[in-house]
Amino acid sequence: MSYLQAVILGLIQGLTEFLPVSSSGHLALLQHFFGISGDDVLLFTVLLHVGTLISVFFMYWKDIWELIKELFMTIGDIFTGKGLRLDERPIRKLGVLIITASIPTAIIGFAFNDFFEGLYSNILFIGIGFMITGTMLFLSERFGSNSRDLDKMNLRNAIFIGILQGIAIYPGISRSGSTIVGGLTTGLKRELAVRFAFLISVPAIMGSALLEGKHALEEGIDMSVLGPVIVGMAVAAVSGVIAIKAMIKVVSDRKLKYFSFYVWVLGTAVIIYSIFGMAVK
Repeated sequence: MSYLQAVILGLIQGLTEFLPVSSSGHLALLQHFFGISGDDVLLFTVLLHVGTLISVFFMYWKDIWELIKELFMTIGDIFTGKGLRLDERPIRKLGVLIITASIPTAIIGFAFNDFFEGLYSNILFIGIGFMITGTMLFLSERFGSNSRDLDKMNLRNAIFIGILQGIAIYPGISRSGSTIVGGLTTGLKRELAVRFAFLISVPAIMGSALLEGKHALEEGIDMSVLGPVIVGMAVAAVSGVIAIKAMIKVVSDRKLKYFSFYVWVLGTAVIIYSIFGMAVK
């Protein structure tokens, strides 16, 4: 892998992880056209995820720090018989909702991981995923008023958003787009929908990085590509911060639907290319 390829892949990962256009779909396409197999970039994939994690920690470090502190306070309250006290502790309720949303995501990921991985090698399915993403984004702005704050958010909302995050393992379906649309569908305020979508990405991205990291260690680490890998990770982190800031404004300004046109065009092109390629063969 060259430095140029690493920069391009890092830039695409950082931007598309948080913009609602599917990082998995874009990276699969780039690997296809660059002629890079998945086994050749296992370590790179892991560190790209680390780069996007850095982006979330940078943007939401106050929330994450408060959640970590609240976790230990919750354990203390449970052992002293005070209970969860969710109504009294909003940040604690947010933590419980994040954990709740992560459960269906993990179940779907473990149950269907092999199935979803098999789709990455067929760009027809990736094109279909892009079309699904575009439809979700286009319809998202047609939902009713978003007036529910954290105090009115419930476990059913979190489970629904977590299921959508799990389904987004399908290549071409945007994780950030699905979870933000899920939040908007349940009536959450736009700021909360974005905040919750990015916070629940932390356990999802960490889980994915750990699973891929295990495989990367089993395959062995090629030290000759370490330089490009680190550069790609840094590019992913910086571009991820830019993408998060952009998404906060996009959702606030009700402009999600504009991304639908991009992924529809891309999905159509990918499907046509796939069918044309099959016909030629």
